[in-house]
Amino acid sequence: MTRIFSGVKPTGHLTLGNYLGAVRRWADVDQHRAEALFCIVDLHALTVDHDPGRVRRLSRQAATLLLASGLDPELCTVFVQSHVDEHARLSYLLECVATDGEMRRMIQYKEKAALERKRGGSVRLSLLTYPVLMAADILAYGTDEVPVGDDQTQHVELTRDLAVRFNQRYGHTFVVPRATRPEVAARVMNLQEPTSKMGKSDDVGPGVVYLLDEPDTVRKKIMRAVTDSGQDVAYDPEERPGVSNLLEILAACEGSDPAALSEAYTSYGALKKDTADAVVELLRPVQDRHKQLCADPSSVEGVLREGARRARAMARPTVDSAYEAIGLLAPSDG
Repeated sequence: MTRIFSGVKPTGHLTLGNYLGAVRRWADVDQHRAEALFCIVDLHALTVDHDPGRVRRLSRQAATLLLASGLDPELCTVFVQSHVDEHARLSYLLECVATDGEMRRMIQYKEKAALERKRGGSVRLSLLTYPVLMAADILAYGTDEVPVGDDQTQHVELTRDLAVRFNQRYGHTFVVPRATRPEVAARVMNLQEPTSKMGKSDDVGPGVVYLLDEPDTVRKKIMRAVTDSGQDVAYDPEERPGVSNLLEILAACEGSDPAALSEAYTSYGALKKDTADAVVELLRPVQDRHKQLCADPSSVEGVLREGARRARAMARPTVDSAYEAIGLLAPSDG
């Protein structure tokens, strides 16, 4: 059976982009067609300066929202990365296979390191090496498919390279995974800066719709979205990024085609109103279920505890095999 692994990093509140680009597909499609694991990758949140209490709160919130979005622990495994030691165990082995040049060529490292230096801060070693930990996240489970957005494709390619290199040097140990992408809204853009991704790490502002935003807040953000010069509604992501972003969001909500939708509108105002209505209705059941789960936190804790137990059982044989293959002694029974 096909095995899927994907995760969310608790560096900010989950957004509409996270939901339309990944989480909804996990719930509606992936958990039903494959053996699926969905992880709160909290170790990745430690690569930059952070507030420990906020990381814990956002980790708990992300887990609750994944369940509220329809992930069913009877169908898939939902867990927290730091609860499964095999991730860190395997990460070091893969660091012994990866090269310094590979790490420094990673686009996200270049961008984030430059930002840290611009702010006058130091760059943590973990920021350089975290793509190897991401590879360990994937390879530990014999993953076949990794659902990702466009910005994560390079990380999956690195994972494939490390798996192939390890297998060639030390014997076949890892499944070589492939990246998969949803057809629509793989990358929802910021409503105020439609050439930039709607990221959960962004500062709170009118360009980002969060899953827990109140309906009135959602409507205001979408009605104030930046469009483009001109008056006609046309789907052209290169030349008309603002209106194209709205069309993609509406199309993703309705399960339709953004180019076809554009033909039904003659004004930006009508498009914004319909998009706002669609997003509010899309998020309503998620928010209602989130409130129910927050009223019973022990149920979420139980899901994460059982998820970690199942994940450990799946990962340990592969990681133990990797330790043996690379030349490490097995621990004695005594």
